[in-house]
Formats: sequence, structure tokens, C-alpha cells
Amino acid sequence: MDKSGYVMDAYGAPGGSPDRIPKAESRGDQDEIDLAAFGKKSQLKRKFGFISMVGLTCTLMATWEGLFSVFALGFTNGGPAGLVYAFIICWIGTLGLFSSLAEMASAVPLAGGQYSMVSEYAPPGASNFLSYITGWLTCLGWQAATASGALLGGTQIQGLIVLNNPSYEPQRWQGTLLFYAVILLSLLFNTYLVRYLPKIEGLVLIIHIAGFFGVLIPLVYMAPHGSANDVFTRFVNGGGWSSQGLSFFVGLVSGVYSFLGADSACHMAEEIQDASTVVPKTMVATTILNGVLGFAALIAILFCAGDIEAAEKSPTGYPFMEIFLQATHSPGGATAMSCVILALVYLATIGLIATASRMTWAFARDNGLPGSYWLAKVEPRSALPLYSIGITVVISLLLALINIGSSTAFNAIISLSVASVLASYMIPITLMLRKRFLKEPTRFGPWRMGRWGALANIVGLVYAIVGFFFSFWPGQSKVTPESMNWACLVWGFAVLFSSFWYLIRARQYYHGPVNELEN
Repeated sequence: MDKSGYVMDAYGAPGGSPDRIPKAESRGDQDEIDLAAFGKKSQLKRKFGFISMVGLTCTLMATWEGLFSVFALGFTNGGPAGLVYAFIICWIGTLGLFSSLAEMASAVPLAGGQYSMVSEYAPPGASNFLSYITGWLTCLGWQAATASGALLGGTQIQGLIVLNNPSYEPQRWQGTLLFYAVILLSLLFNTYLVRYLPKIEGLVLIIHIAGFFGVLIPLVYMAPHGSANDVFTRFVNGGGWSSQGLSFFVGLVSGVYSFLGADSACHMAEEIQDASTVVPKTMVATTILNGVLGFAALIAILFCAGDIEAAEKSPTGYPFMEIFLQATHSPGGATAMSCVILALVYLATIGLIATASRMTWAFARDNGLPGSYWLAKVEPRSALPLYSIGITVVISLLLALINIGSSTAFNAIISLSVASVLASYMIPITLMLRKRFLKEPTRFGPWRMGRWGALANIVGLVYAIVGFFFSFWPGQSKVTPESMNWACLVWGFAVLFSSFWYLIRARQYYHGPVNELEN
């Protein structure tokens, strides 16, 4: 069914009558037409543009910042050469992945993102079930990612304390309190200061790029340099796996983690001007820019790592702090460089809360969540989904309590974010690829890939499947209850529960996206 004026045909080529295409006099009019095509009415303020959204998604994806935090896993499984080639694979795979999602986001510019795409592209008999499961996976992934970002900020503060006061012994309850501080400060920018958020995100893009040079220039200039032979030809199998190839794929997850999050633009779509064009451009631009910065940062880390064993055993809990200390020979210098990364982690948490809450609001608007009546409400004066913002913060605060009792249990829940988000990517891309192969009528927006679409879908889907599969693997072949990756158990339970709930209850009231204009 042609729900809008966008032309559809089996091959993605122009067709149909131009008279049937609604004419918009402005970008705002076109945004209203796009919403009305799916039976939605505008409830949020469109205050974001291309630059502000690139700022939000770049810092949320945090590729170069994230590599400093997670490269130790890839170094243990894969080594320097493994990290380099894994990054290239992840970058190419991510381009295919987000190009595929960008094309669908252009056609379906709704805050529901992936589940809205699934509802549009799935066969009618499976549409409700698949969109429901995708909605749950996306909500779970973003809620877990929000908690992950705040924990990263809190524990990095503890690491800086250790760096400057070696006698300090970090406690999990202290890390949880710092987690709370990061979350509550981020909440401030998502409520009282939200009117300034687009301008702040534009500034954040500058900080994201300037911070990159602020960290890398002193690191490259002051640190001892390794050889090119060590960086590009040395592989490591520190996890004790049966082959170097298997070890490489286990370490691949560090690159996958560093490239997640560009779909944030999809979930902010109803607050973006000219969303059907800006959202896809934002996703692709973010992947390219962060890929360039991330690859440069990775090469710098590997050439300037110094004593990597000392870095991995750093009492700060973060190898990059020890690398900075070895480079500068000064706790003060290492602290200043680390604070750049810490600041960007905090700024990413602001975007995480915004994205997770908009996804929650969108799914509740279509009756996909318990308490949907309240979660779908928008406060009229601020035009904010305050209940969804509130529940996002409360979920993170509650998850943080688990960390006090067991960091292993908390990490298992946090690991849910990678698997859930990747699964939410795989479902709509599979459905789009199905339509292409069957040459069924397909809805396209103004941003489309044409003949390259099928190739991008295949590359993105294969990459997502590989990343999804290895996201459940532990870092060591010989595991203990503490080193085991429990994400498979948590993710499996979440999928089984949501499927069971749909069959016994949700299918009675969830029927895909609700038409708000039918009356």
C-alpha cells in the first residue's frame, strides 16, 4: 500500500503518477506529510538539524573514545594486527549496515526506528509479531546501553582517582554513586536545559573532533613508538582458543562495540527538520567520520602502547590511563588526557537518555509496552515525553544497584545491549533484502541506494550476524562463573519472555503502529 506520496515499484525505479505525490511548500510541511502517511501526528518539537544530529550520533557512537576503553579485549584476542584488520572489517560492515537502515529510515522517518521499518516491510501475516519483537529488542538494547554509558563514566572517575591517589581502593558502591551522578546530570540536559540541546550538540561535534587531536598529538609526540612490523603483522591468541582465526573473531567484538549507535538518528527523527533526508545523511556521515577518527586513534594506540602488560594490569581498570601515564610520565598529564575521554563519555550519556526515551515513547505510543498509556504521554508545554524520560532514568538507577552485589551480573545485563541492537538491525535488513529479491513493491524515501542497495544489505546483514554470534563469547576459552559471558542467557530469556507475552497477551492489543488520525 502506498501510504505516502513516495513512489514505489518492484525495482525501486520512479513510477506512478506525479499528481498523487503531495507537494510540500516547506521542509516542515514535508515532515507533517511524512507523519500523516503513517497515521501519526506531530507531538515533539523539531529542533535538530544536520550538524546537531551528527554531533549527537558521533559522540553517542564514540568510536575513537570507545576504542581507548575496549581495545584490551581485541589486543588479547587478535593482537595488534588483529585489531587493525578487524577495525577495517567492522568499518566496511557498519557502512553496509547503516546505509541499509538509512535507506529505510528515509522511507519510514518515525521515532520507532527499526520496529516501524519491520512493520512496513514485513509480510502482512508476520508484521505484528516481528515488529513487536523488534520493538522489545530495540528498547532493551538502548536501555542497557544507557546504563553502560553511565557506568563507564562512573568507573572512569574512579580510575582517575586511583591514577592520582594509588592508595585509594575502588568500591563497587562508590562506582554506583558516581553512576548516579552521571545519570542525573545527563537528565538535567534532557529536561530543564533541553531547549539548548541542539546548540550543545553542535558544540559537542567540535569537542569530539578537537578532543581527538588533543589526545592524539601529545600521545604520538611523547610516547615511545613500536615498529610497523609489530603493529601490522603480530597476531595474539591470548584467550587460549583452538586457532588464531577463532581468537580473531572473538576480538572482533571490540570493533563492533565501537561502531554501534548511529541509529540514534532514527529514534530522534520526529524532532529533526527534514527528517527523511537528514536522518539517512546523518547515519552515513557519522559512520564515515567516526571511522576515520577511530582508525587514526587505533593506529596511534598500537604504535604508542608502550608496556602493554602493565597497561592491562593497570589498577585504574582502564589500560588507556596507564598508556597516557607512560607517555607523559606525569599523573597530571595523563589525567588531563583522560578527562577529555571522560567528558565525551558523559556527553554520550546525554544522547543515550534522549535516544532510549524516544524509542520507549514511540513503542508505547503503539501499545507495545506495559504502562503504554502513561509512557506515551507528551508534556504539552515542553513537548517532551517526560514519563518515558523518567522511566529510562529509573531503569538505569535500578540496574546500577545490581553492580553493588555483582559486577558479573551487571555486565551480563549490559552486554545485552550489543546483541539486542544488532538483532534489531538484522530483522528489517532481512525483510528489505527479501523484498528486493522477490521484486515486490517497496516503499522508498528521497535517500536511496538504487542498484547498490542489495549489496549494502548483504554486507550489513552478514556483518551483523557475525557480530551478533560472537558477542556471546567469553574472552577466554577456559571460563569461570566470573569470566563467563552471561549475555546469551539474559538475551535468550528476554526474547523468550517477549515472545511468550505476545502470544498470551500482547497480540490482543498490539496491532502494529497505531493510526492516530483515523478519527
